[in-house]
Amino acid sequence: MAEAGSGDIEDVPPAASLSDKIEWLIQNLWPADAPPPRNNLETAAAIASATGEDISSTTVWKLRTGRQDNPQFRTLTALATFFGVPIGYFGFATESAGITDVLTLRALCQGAERGTVKPEIVRAFLSLSPAARWLVDEIIIAAAEADRVRRDGESSEGG
Repeated sequence: MAEAGSGDIEDVPPAASLSDKIEWLIQNLWPADAPPPRNNLETAAAIASATGEDISSTTVWKLRTGRQDNPQFRTLTALATFFGVPIGYFGFATESAGITDVLTLRALCQGAERGTVKPEIVRAFLSLSPAARWLVDEIIIAAAEADRVRRDGESSEGG
């Protein structure tokens, strides 16, 4: 399990599974005022403490691993409240498409606040001409794909 708030902002497509969406939230939008979780027990405790909703470490584990994909509404409400996302994020692809883009930008801003993303890089990007932005876009997309392939190769070799 990667460290929450590690700064590696990964894209979660709107059609991603519930487990992928929850894992993305843990990795990218973990609240700054909650200590980073080291395991599912700490994740559940942080959510319960912040929301008042009793959520077990087993529930967190099932949700993160895809063993439960239809949780109770109150569990989804607690997750939405804790991560500060609309409950529609957990819904169908048609409901969550725009939400995912907004959350990705929010995760990027949190990375800048935490020092895992350099604010001067974001400012420099915004000052580029449209042609230069297109080039940077292409480089980032290619780098992300290469990194994804590398990680997939590492996980298949280790498992």
